[in-house]
Amino acid sequence: MEIEMSFQNDTSLEKYDKAYFYHIAEVLFKHLNLDGYFIFEINIVNIDEIHRINKEYRHIDRPTDVISFAFEDDYEGETKIIKSSSLPRDLGEIFICKEVMEKQAEDYGHSQDREISFLTCHGLLHLLGYDHMSEDEEKEMFKIQDEIMEILGL
Repeated sequence: MEIEMSFQNDTSLEKYDKAYFYHIAEVLFKHLNLDGYFIFEINIVNIDEIHRINKEYRHIDRPTDVISFAFEDDYEGETKIIKSSSLPRDLGEIFICKEVMEKQAEDYGHSQDREISFLTCHGLLHLLGYDHMSEDEEKEMFKIQDEIMEILGL
């Protein structure tokens, strides 16, 4: 597995290093019985940057907590869930907003560790082709998220 990291000139969350995200991804891939060499990026950005990305790419004019760009999307924006591959898979990029993550942790009454782990899990599932556009998709994706968070002890 290979993880690229970016903190947008903010070192206050650098305790969340590659090893931190590697562990989350390792648990998720193992839980989903995924086999292969995975590459992805985690970008911790500020509220202005996530707002810009959300507006430019999703046409939603507000900040959000996490945005994922799956590199394996087809021409209709759908990502097929692939369980294994002998080739390295560059899954894509995850953008997590620092300020929204911190506020959600406070609002939900849990730790920043739990919130950033949840957002990472959510983003990775999107990179792997999971979505929550329909009720059935949402049930499946959220069930997996809950299972991963339980395994992580969060």
